[in-house]
Amino acid sequence: MATIAVHEFVSLDGVFESPGWTFDYGFDPQMGETLGAITGQANAILLGRNTYEMFAPAWRDRTVEEDPGAPFFNETEKVVVGSQPLVEEWANTALLGSYDADAIRKLKDERDGLIYVSGSGQLVRGLLSDGLVDDLHLFVYPVALGAGEKLFREGTEHRLALKGQDVYANGVVHLCYGPAEASSGI
Repeated sequence: MATIAVHEFVSLDGVFESPGWTFDYGFDPQMGETLGAITGQANAILLGRNTYEMFAPAWRDRTVEEDPGAPFFNETEKVVVGSQPLVEEWANTALLGSYDADAIRKLKDERDGLIYVSGSGQLVRGLLSDGLVDDLHLFVYPVALGAGEKLFREGTEHRLALKGQDVYANGVVHLCYGPAEASSGI
């Protein structure tokens, strides 16, 4: 059975929308090593429709000389959750259809390795609510934005267990969470 690993860039107050604000902090090489370790285990990418439509034109023509992540994004199988036909062309892409927890469970059951998710907030919210995220990698930037779409919506509760953490020279903190064990009532 495959595992699902999610990667998100978030502000201190949980905003993940339009992460252009991350550029102010640079990209620490150790962050690249961490992301490389995550993507290096993946044999599939699961994306929400909106993220796919942003990623396809940004990555499909990029070369390894321009970005060492290009081969991963361009050569790896991509599965897109969405109900509308895909507008952007990108090699190795299949449309899964509307969000369906059972279809994603089946996807996990039918494969081994790791399924990587980046961005895709609406998809990630569904995966978290349905207990389908095995590793939630949050790269927390030292800024509170005060406005913007947050990863965790008001009124939702998710209990997670810390699996690991890293601190980078640019002030970013990487927190890896997994599902919290059920409470024993003690």
